[in-house]
Amino acid sequence: MAAVLALSLSSALCNSRHLFAQAIPASVKTAEASIDPEKIRAHVKFLSDDLLEGRGPGLRGSEIAAKYIATQLALDGLKPAGDNGTFLQQINFVGMNAIPAKTTVALLPKSGSPINLRYADDYTISNRTLTPSVDIDAPVVFVGYGVTAPEFQWNDFAGVDVKGKVILCIVGDPPSTDPKFFGGDALTYYGRWTYKFEQAARMGALGALIIHRTDLASYGWDVVKNSNTSEKTYLRDDKNPQLQAASWIQLDVASKLFASAGLDVNTEIIAAGKRGFKAVELPVHFKTHIESTVRPFQSANVVAILPGANAGGKDQAVMYTAHYDHLGLVQGMAGDNIYNGAADNATGCGMLLEMARAWAQSGIKPPHSIIFSAVTAEEQGLLGSEYLGQHPPIPAAQIALDINYDMILPIGVPLETNVNGAQRTTFFAAVEETAKRFKLAIVPDPRPSAGSYYRSDHFSLSRVGIPAFSIETGDLYEGHDAAWGKKQHADFTAHDYHNFTDNYHDDWDFQGNAKLDRFGMDLGWQALSAPTSVQWKAGDEFEAARQSASK
Repeated sequence: MAAVLALSLSSALCNSRHLFAQAIPASVKTAEASIDPEKIRAHVKFLSDDLLEGRGPGLRGSEIAAKYIATQLALDGLKPAGDNGTFLQQINFVGMNAIPAKTTVALLPKSGSPINLRYADDYTISNRTLTPSVDIDAPVVFVGYGVTAPEFQWNDFAGVDVKGKVILCIVGDPPSTDPKFFGGDALTYYGRWTYKFEQAARMGALGALIIHRTDLASYGWDVVKNSNTSEKTYLRDDKNPQLQAASWIQLDVASKLFASAGLDVNTEIIAAGKRGFKAVELPVHFKTHIESTVRPFQSANVVAILPGANAGGKDQAVMYTAHYDHLGLVQGMAGDNIYNGAADNATGCGMLLEMARAWAQSGIKPPHSIIFSAVTAEEQGLLGSEYLGQHPPIPAAQIALDINYDMILPIGVPLETNVNGAQRTTFFAAVEETAKRFKLAIVPDPRPSAGSYYRSDHFSLSRVGIPAFSIETGDLYEGHDAAWGKKQHADFTAHDYHNFTDNYHDDWDFQGNAKLDRFGMDLGWQALSAPTSVQWKAGDEFEAARQSASK
């Protein structure tokens, strides 16, 4: 029986390879060879210049970046795929920023004194209904991890009505060592804070309090504070239900909250991770007055297309994406106050533009269309790519694959690549074979517990069913050992990531960026020329979305 099963698996793998293993035409190889690292450098140098003021969405520098990218795509001869015959897909946003001096939060136990919380030190909060002010005085319901996952027979909301109330939940997934149950050590989307806020709103809650614990979140409170005490951006026209109060609280605040109900926080967290957990309404009210600044604005995705021979028919287009926004600047701050975002993500945009040029100027008429999109508001929660997924230039069912580039450090030629998510698709065997040809060893996600797959723009395309993944590097580079590469990445994360020091450097080496561009171009051709479209593997969480898009 084991031999039969092994033969069956081997046959399936061979069939998968056969579907996508295409001989690469000389014209495509020539186009790949034309990828120029110095052209990538030039784009990165401009996009990360102080002139663009950190490319914050809705601000002057962001508009300059979008127009620069659109102009480059037009010069390359690509067709516009944005609004009204332009390259720009305008999106309506609203920026919300709670005003600390006018915002108050307190926990009111049924017996005992009120627990008044301090903004930023104890909690963060945002009003997602996009109104200037809101008041809540509602009971708190502890719902464990705040997850409804029928495929795992798990429902933290079973037997409780949270309409008009405020939920309290734990960051992360229910604990598991089984990869078939909440991903084992890997974080699923159910563990992401975005899901918990979305699900609370779907269940009719007025607000949600996420309990932060560093080991479960994989980041400290400072990350939560820095990410949630500045302006938060939302899609203005989002029709999904929204929370009046989307909040994080420190673990010690949760401890006081449970103690006021005669419970121990650690005991309750452990119980919430076991089957049989029952949500419970606590004898505590959450009372808040939130006043916010409200800033409506527009920011654009930049979208271009190279029409294929089957455009207008049954297309199986390939899409390439990269976000061009970053964190903007801090007005009135002395010294370097610009988040230039050179690595994050001027590099991905430079690679996108150089690949677009190579495709457009190759003279190749691809069998299916190729789409290029530089998206906005990634740093605000993947909002530009979310809008792109909801409003693709051609139907989502006709897009076979999205390949995304995000923050590729220009530090040399990689010998490893992380293509997290590709293994979930029928295209993975082709990715493996192509990586070998490019002398790239495929390495696993180094931090699966951080849920990295759900934190970059490819995820937005996955949610509407499009098979999607990002191409990243591992730690091994030509001329160095893995320890050197690991140190470079760690140093960047510790000192430059989302900091004022993420600046362009003249000594950066863009040969590796060019190599990964060629790798992505090669993969794109294989998906374009395959006899069948790329699909999610059976049982994948995005398979249903793909099937729905195809109806």
